[in-house]
Amino acid sequence: MPPVEPLRWNTMLERSAYGHALDMSRKKYFNHTSLSGKTIKNRIEEAGYTLSGMRTYAFGENIAAGQKSIDQVMTSWLKSEGHCKNIMNNSFKEIGVAETNLYWVQDFGMRVARN
Repeated sequence: MPPVEPLRWNTMLERSAYGHALDMSRKKYFNHTSLSGKTIKNRIEEAGYTLSGMRTYAFGENIAAGQKSIDQVMTSWLKSEGHCKNIMNNSFKEIGVAETNLYWVQDFGMRVARN
């Protein structure tokens, strides 16, 4: 994938990522949808990353489990076509990342304000 502009850190996306990593760790599952049925859209909106006041927004998520370091998880994600496409998606402008007990979550976002 070609290089893209660096992403900006977003605390709402970090909060969403942390909540999902913590939930997967506590309940011992591995999925983009929580056991209670929450999706990434539900989680990021609960964290405050909403369409309110925006013309459009987009979001994506990478999850991983078991990698023991940032280097390991990034290597794993970059070797996976779908995960790499999220990381190198030029549409995404913001990111939040979290790890809990070797459950890793990257939440990506982009919001465009109304004119």
